[in-house]
Amino acid sequence: MIEKSVLICGRSGTGKSYSLRNLRNPEGVMYLNCEGKSLPFPNKFQKFDVTEPMQVYEALTAVNDMSDVHTVVIDSASYLMEMFETQIVNTSSNTQRAWGDYASFIKDLCLVYLKKCTKNVVILSHVVSVYNSDLLINETRANIKGSVGKGNGFESYFTNVIYTKIVPVDKLKPNDCLAITPRDEKKGFKHVFQVEVTKETVHESIKVPPGIFDDDVTYVENDVQIVLDKLEKYYAN
Repeated sequence: MIEKSVLICGRSGTGKSYSLRNLRNPEGVMYLNCEGKSLPFPNKFQKFDVTEPMQVYEALTAVNDMSDVHTVVIDSASYLMEMFETQIVNTSSNTQRAWGDYASFIKDLCLVYLKKCTKNVVILSHVVSVYNSDLLINETRANIKGSVGKGNGFESYFTNVIYTKIVPVDKLKPNDCLAITPRDEKKGFKHVFQVEVTKETVHESIKVPPGIFDDDVTYVENDVQIVLDKLEKYYAN
């Protein structure tokens, strides 16, 4: 179900993987590791190393019949598509056709496999700055190449796109989804999710449906379970 899929974008070190640490019933999380790295916290996820892109299709199909799994995590879309480029595009005798296959893989991932998936799906992605010659600005986008990256972007397939940020504490306003702890005060900054675009971040594709968070909420805890709970409540109404 694409409406309950969440795309989490951010630069390295801003807390994308760490945001998974509080996922409820961790034994029911299928973690698809496309990067070959270890998670930065102890966990009981069902972990699978992705070595071929099509394995993600297979996992998203198989998981629908797995009653013990409630959430699928793809970490990350950037490395998944880098894998596709290395294994399929770079080895093809017809690179133009292979780049078309690259775009088709993304479209099928989002419009077929994610749409049919009955579980929560969390996809992480690194970001890159892309110059928009029409608007004459640099835009921050999910690090996806080809026609998808140059066009409307990977984010265009998602209803829920949030960014990981490191924000000075004095720029944060506590809310029901964000608390400033003594440790945060001591550090002077906090890892958070940005869920609302501001005038300083209009170049980023941050978006969630109106009503999921209160109108005055820009930042929430770096905790994907909070987002999933909000989505569950929103779509239950």
